[in-house]
Amino acid sequence: MGTLVTEATLEDAAAIAHVNVASWRHAYAHLLSAAFLANLSEESVADNYRRGLERGRTIWVARAEGQIVGFAIAVASREEGSPRDLELGLIYVLPTHFGSDAGQALLDAAIGAAPCMLWVASDNPRAQSFYRRNGFSLDGATKVEERWENMHVSRMVR
Repeated sequence: MGTLVTEATLEDAAAIAHVNVASWRHAYAHLLSAAFLANLSEESVADNYRRGLERGRTIWVARAEGQIVGFAIAVASREEGSPRDLELGLIYVLPTHFGSDAGQALLDAAIGAAPCMLWVASDNPRAQSFYRRNGFSLDGATKVEERWENMHVSRMVR
């Protein structure tokens, strides 16, 4: 049975938050402090997703065997002078589903083949490889995300 991708409903917010927090704890363990990661609250994150869904934000969710295993959000580019109008804001898949079709199915649902940009942790080779396979390349822009303990991020553009 493959991955089913649908638009999220309010009832999906807690599962989306679980994927978000679990993914951060896995992907960023070498970039963020143990205290920062331990203090991530699934309840707080779920509240943020609920508010977004209530305001009409589209969140794509990937389900495998009936359980949400990933999610993606695309938005209008949030930065002045952005090289693309569309931005892949978030895409996360549970580590137990790496290598499945979930990430690809989410990317396809969220942005299709459209020109797009995204920010990725500069020290996240797995994610960068996934994006390169989907036509993205680093364009040289970088920044430091102070809200995430000064994580260095790099822009990729397609």
